[in-house]
Amino acid sequence: MSPAPAPPGSRRPEWAGRNYLLLTAATVVTNLGTHGALIATTWAVFDSGGDAGDVGIVAMARFLPLVLFLLVGGAVADRLPRHRVMVAANALNCVSQAVFAALVLSGEARIWQMMVLTALCGTGQAFFNPAAEGMLLATVGGEHASRAFAVFRMAMHGASIGGAALGGALVAFVGPGWVLVVDAVAFAVAGGLRAFLDVKGVPERAPGGGLFSDLKEGWQEFVGRPWLWSIVAQFSVVVGLIGAVEAVYGPLVAREELGGARPWGFALAAYGVGTVAGAVLMTRWKPRRMLFVGTLGVFPIALPSAALAVPLPAIGLTAAMFVSGVAIEVFGVSWMTAMHQEIPEEKLSRVSAYDWFGSTALLPLTTALAGPAEGAFGRSGALWGAAALMVVVTALVLLVPDVRNLTRRPHAPAQPPAGPTGKELPAVPGPRSADAEGAVRGNG
Repeated sequence: MSPAPAPPGSRRPEWAGRNYLLLTAATVVTNLGTHGALIATTWAVFDSGGDAGDVGIVAMARFLPLVLFLLVGGAVADRLPRHRVMVAANALNCVSQAVFAALVLSGEARIWQMMVLTALCGTGQAFFNPAAEGMLLATVGGEHASRAFAVFRMAMHGASIGGAALGGALVAFVGPGWVLVVDAVAFAVAGGLRAFLDVKGVPERAPGGGLFSDLKEGWQEFVGRPWLWSIVAQFSVVVGLIGAVEAVYGPLVAREELGGARPWGFALAAYGVGTVAGAVLMTRWKPRRMLFVGTLGVFPIALPSAALAVPLPAIGLTAAMFVSGVAIEVFGVSWMTAMHQEIPEEKLSRVSAYDWFGSTALLPLTTALAGPAEGAFGRSGALWGAAALMVVVTALVLLVPDVRNLTRRPHAPAQPPAGPTGKELPAVPGPRSADAEGAVRGNG
């Protein structure tokens, strides 16, 4: 799809066309609701009498269907109109969050009900994420890609700041139920915005050989690129650990050591401020060895786990979250640029699905084991272990030559990937796209 530019005489940048603005606005609305709902869900479990193990089980219920259905979601998004998949997923999330809110407000919410409803949310995400990445990739021309997606991520993370801060405050003042209501409304509004996407310029996709054939093609594209699968393997560990820290340990430390939901909400907001600052940096900075620089930016993600392990006072935790936000944005924009440069448009959703699948594969396990790990090693020991593992796997991925040496190049077509045996796979013709939205890995 050729991106529609801004109309002549508009004060908008040339690359900020109608679809780009609609996608950005919808993402802002969704993030405002979702980041508050993440806090609200944890406190809803606590209010129902749950403990750390219950928080982990409810988080696992969200992540498990996300992992199970991602590959199917990627294949579906490369076969059906992506905007319709996105709207349907938003509708499912809206309904599930509305029912969740009603149960919490009535005081009748049970752990099993929370598990079912969060599982529906995870299912919606599994179909939404690959479709959203593929749609966003096609909205911006290649020469403007890095700047456009840095601006997109600024808007996305700016909404995260407001959502986390507002969510933490609302949970403290009016309870988690009303925060879940806001999230349901946000999904409805975002779905409405995405329904107005202009898809007239989307080329017809040639019929494929079926779901399994599509998945096989996506797998060949994925395993043929060492930089891709090695970083996804790295983030399988990193994202799994972040999920346990943010869904289980962070709220527990905040409740028992820092005074409740509000300081944790502000710490999450500081992470959002950091990501905005990082995005501003990346609008100006275009490192030549993008994956090498991006991977170096992953090391500071271990800082919040270490801060919670001490634990540092609220101001120290907030500072650690800010620094990690800046650093992960350096990685995020670099990752999107690499995806844009190397992956053919017609395989974007499938490759994104393998990316999401690998990166989130351990989330159900790590969140479910967070409670038992605390019992076995103590909370501080579990958090120090998480920080150490993040550092080790990030150091290991720097041993991959493609990660160190992949360089930015202007408007080059995607190269045929090297297969698992080192032989080249056939190049797949097709139009180039813009950068991928990438995995927003820091929020699980």
